[in-house]
Amino acid sequence: MNNKELQVALASKLGISQSETEELLQATINALIEKLSENKSVSIHGFGSFEVREKNERLTVNPLTKERSIVPAKKALAFKSSTVYKEKIKELPRYE
Repeated sequence: MNNKELQVALASKLGISQSETEELLQATINALIEKLSENKSVSIHGFGSFEVREKNERLTVNPLTKERSIVPAKKALAFKSSTVYKEKIKELPRYE
């Protein structure tokens, strides 16, 4: 599902126009980004939580050239799904 398909699905479920749904989604994303940029975690009940984590500097080795290099420290976005969401995912049929 891409952004446009999400807008269409939400608009039909909420009974509002797609332009209103687009504004709602954009406002939600902006609020998430704002809180995450302040190093605060964002928790959505029944879905999961987002947080910014610090990744330490580390040493890597190229397996072909055996050349060593340092990967600098960085911030990364982490998502942890809620137990309710995990249980719903377990109930889905498996693809074989």
